[in-house]
Amino acid sequence: MAETFLFNLTERVLSKASSLALDEINLALDVKTELKKLENTLSMIKAVLLDADEQQSKNHEVRDWLEKLKDVVCDVDDLFDDFSTEVLRRRVEVHGCRSMLKKVSKFFSPSNPIALRFKVGNKVKDIRKRLDEITCDRKNFQFSEQALKTKVENNVREQTHSFVRASEIIGRDNDKDIIVELLLSHGYQENVSVIPIVGLGGLGKTTLVKLVYNHDRIIQNFELRMWVCVSEDFGLNKVIEKIIKSATGESFSHLDVDQMQSRLRDVLKAKKFLIVLDDVWNEDRNKWTDLRDLLISGSIGSKIVVTTRSKMVATITGTVVPYNLSGLEYNDCLSLFLKCAFRGEEDWLPNLVEIGKEIVKKCGGVPLAVKTLGSLLYMKTDEHEWFYIRDNEIWEIEQKQCDIIPILRLTYEQMPSCLRQCFAYCCMLPKGYELPREVLINLWIAQGFIQSTNGNRLLDDIGNQYFNELLSRFCFQDVVEAFDGEILACKVHNLVHDLAQSVAGVECLNFKFDTNVISERVRHLSFHAEGFSEKEFPAALFKVKKMRSFFNSFKVGSVNKTFIKTITLNFRCLRVLVLNSLELEELPRSIGNLRQLRYLNLSHSGNLKYLPNSICKLVNLQTLNLINCEQLQQLPRDTWKLVSLKTLYLSSRQICLPKKGCQSPSSLQYLLLYKCSRLELLSEGLQHFTALRVLRIYECPQLASLPISIKFLTSLEKLWIWNCEELNLLEGKGMEGLASLRSLLLIGLPKLVTLPEGLKETATTNLQHLRIADCANLSTLPEWLQNCTSLLRLYIEDCPNLLSLPEGVRSLTAKHWYGRGEVEIIWKSSRIKMFFNYKGHTRCHSRGSGKGAASLQRVAMTFASTEIREL
Repeated sequence: MAETFLFNLTERVLSKASSLALDEINLALDVKTELKKLENTLSMIKAVLLDADEQQSKNHEVRDWLEKLKDVVCDVDDLFDDFSTEVLRRRVEVHGCRSMLKKVSKFFSPSNPIALRFKVGNKVKDIRKRLDEITCDRKNFQFSEQALKTKVENNVREQTHSFVRASEIIGRDNDKDIIVELLLSHGYQENVSVIPIVGLGGLGKTTLVKLVYNHDRIIQNFELRMWVCVSEDFGLNKVIEKIIKSATGESFSHLDVDQMQSRLRDVLKAKKFLIVLDDVWNEDRNKWTDLRDLLISGSIGSKIVVTTRSKMVATITGTVVPYNLSGLEYNDCLSLFLKCAFRGEEDWLPNLVEIGKEIVKKCGGVPLAVKTLGSLLYMKTDEHEWFYIRDNEIWEIEQKQCDIIPILRLTYEQMPSCLRQCFAYCCMLPKGYELPREVLINLWIAQGFIQSTNGNRLLDDIGNQYFNELLSRFCFQDVVEAFDGEILACKVHNLVHDLAQSVAGVECLNFKFDTNVISERVRHLSFHAEGFSEKEFPAALFKVKKMRSFFNSFKVGSVNKTFIKTITLNFRCLRVLVLNSLELEELPRSIGNLRQLRYLNLSHSGNLKYLPNSICKLVNLQTLNLINCEQLQQLPRDTWKLVSLKTLYLSSRQICLPKKGCQSPSSLQYLLLYKCSRLELLSEGLQHFTALRVLRIYECPQLASLPISIKFLTSLEKLWIWNCEELNLLEGKGMEGLASLRSLLLIGLPKLVTLPEGLKETATTNLQHLRIADCANLSTLPEWLQNCTSLLRLYIEDCPNLLSLPEGVRSLTAKHWYGRGEVEIIWKSSRIKMFFNYKGHTRCHSRGSGKGAASLQRVAMTFASTEIREL
């Protein structure tokens, strides 16, 4: 854990120590000296953290040393954040004043003894003393300095083999048949084709391939079959040696790599072969290419099967679309569980079977999880033991090295260091919760898990990259995609959630009312309010003073102002606070005490009418979620002081967004206006939102037009407007000036008759995705649409008065990164299923007859090639 969490945290703290914010503080000389010593000590300790991490599993004293060190490093982090917060707050207070820096410096100068000697000096010296003690203790362990590794290899998977008893395998017959047909198919251009089989650890990829490898048809059709367990070691020399040994039964480890590659090509030459490369982790394309070049000398029809947990590996290796292995059906899982838990059907006990059915649901279709829990209960007839397995999280149950959590942990250990803390934090979200992608990324940013090494990349872009990397490792499932390919939401698989909790340890806690013991080292807490009285606050939580996340799981009406005041007074280090579904009409003023708060979620608080102006003291606040707070009268008067605000989700009763409130948040990148029932104007102050990248306006029925100032949104990439009945986009200059617009969604706009002319310039150069739906009066699309050279998808749905497309659309092509390709055009209505032009083909699917189908056929005939097919 030190490598993942403490090492990264120490790096962040050292970065802050030399940041510009601290340079602006005119501290007393002795305090600066203390800070420098503190920085040097941290640098020295950081160098041995990786060695300490390796030793902690065998030495509980080292583990305790690391925990103490982490407490101090967190305190240093908080101290530095206090410095930068004070600088930022003073900047806001003297906004527009030329002597700003002078006033900031004066506050921290020796002439202000209260701020310097007591607030700063004492804190620094206290932390320095604690850190020195820990540094002295370090000498007892004789740590060595190590560089940061990209992975940990303490937990290595056992080697696999090709033998299997087919009669013992449940629920994979269909998958087996599909893979067999893929292997026997000759529809590939390459002599040797590669078929990746990809899925979550424990799904049974290896077992499935064993079934295929030993299938009679496969044995008959391949002259040579080879099984190689690759795992973490993808060294060319090692893999070649394993392939040759599998083919010949002989060991050639005494040969050098040139001799072995020659021997390998002789073995494979002119033979139709099948190679299984099981459990591949290598994501280095060059390494794969070096191996592949030695394997292409086989006869036509030769195949390589790669099993992997990584979609990146599947992309690098595959010459065909990867086969994504899914989980077992529930009934198959139950059969497997009963087989593992009992000797035979004659031993089944009805009461235990009923408990077993509930246990199987926890396994999420993953056969290894089913086997793990079933085997733990083998021949046990005491109901209490079954209830223990049912009622405890899988990660809490003791397991052997070959069981599900240790196997899944390999996935975690193969992650780059930068991903691990982001992954572990996923355990703070409820199981089965549909998680918006933006929310997860904003939480990571709020906790400081995402850093821009050179300062050139936006944190959101880095966060999106991290999300996609975790997605490629099957950490997320049930992905919801928008029309432009953006991932809107997903879920965390139950077992992945268990793995995240396992690696997070005591730092992350799902606190229930009956929880009696709580570690003082908890920093991220999800509070479940069932059984909770609104007048009491669990005493165990008062011990935890360094909380950085507080998520509620309240029942409506269970929280009052006193409870919130307790949180704000006791948890001053909070970065994330989720207090949704409140019944309060007003938030207490004490919310302004949370100086370090970056993320505040008050969504679904239907009675909330007012936010105290003290909320505007939160100069670090990056995300403010006020969705479904429909009674909110207005934003506080000093909203402009929220100078770090990056994401705002707003439901309110304001008629116009305050102009003054728009003058400062030049940092705002994401703005969602949802169910703002009285909103008529967006305000001309919109021109100050120069960094805005995403603007979504949903269900604002009184909004009549977009302001002229929208042309200043030169960074706007996405504009999605949904169900705004009074909105007339043709008024004024429409959407002129949106130079960066790539994704445009227009749904439920009855006053839309055509696209505004102001959109022409950006649409013909940058627009990639356009969706128009439920616009009853849309009758024409402009001729300039045929000049949209970047367009990838045009999606039209339920626009009954639109009977044709511009003539030139039929030859429209888009500039892809890999060349030029056809534009996908989808057209739907109540009678028409689909119509699209893709890769040179036009197809029209229609339901029955009638005006809808007939009009679509007329449109289809405007294309060069048409295929009409009844559904």
